[in-house]
Amino acid sequence: MSKNGIASSRVKDKNLEFQAAITALKRGEVIVFPTETLYGIGADALNTAAVEKAFRLKGRDAANPISVLVADRTMLCTIVDQVPILAEELIAEFWPGPLTLVLPAKKDLSKRLVNASGGVGVRISSAPIAAQLVRDLGKPITATSANPSGKTPARNIEQARVYFSLAITVFIDGGELHSNVGSTVAEISGDSVRVIREGEINKAALERVIGEEKVV
Repeated sequence: MSKNGIASSRVKDKNLEFQAAITALKRGEVIVFPTETLYGIGADALNTAAVEKAFRLKGRDAANPISVLVADRTMLCTIVDQVPILAEELIAEFWPGPLTLVLPAKKDLSKRLVNASGGVGVRISSAPIAAQLVRDLGKPITATSANPSGKTPARNIEQARVYFSLAITVFIDGGELHSNVGSTVAEISGDSVRVIREGEINKAALERVIGEEKVV
């Protein structure tokens, strides 16, 4: 087979893999896919049963909700009640990208997505595959890292298969990922931002945008 033929075959395989992922998500199944930081466990975030599957696979503590990805501001407003001014400033600087913001959640979201203060963790991904998945599904998807709680996060598809091959059938290969810490998670609370987890975007970067006194 020629080089062009091999390349065409690979593109076709990738397209089939992607379509299988969309079909699985629509059926309420769980997939594994690459984000800009780590491989993630994806489920339709508006399907309560699908979110429960992702939660069980992860072995997640009930007090530790799962974050989600959205495609754009329109989709963001379907799951959050408001976007505070501080959040607007951080969104303008860091989205799409590895900053998960915890914002006031709509009341009908799965309890597995909402923390004790009523917030949902959300971001727009800068990873092409993740972004396209959300756009094509037309709904937010979960983005918790692809590993059982307490285990090392999967940075390649082989690691993810070791963890989940008996429970998940659709894996999208995005190559080797190189993040050690995942996305930064920050909750907007009044006039301040509380850093829950310092990830790819450090605290100093947030301080440069909104002011040192507003980041705790």
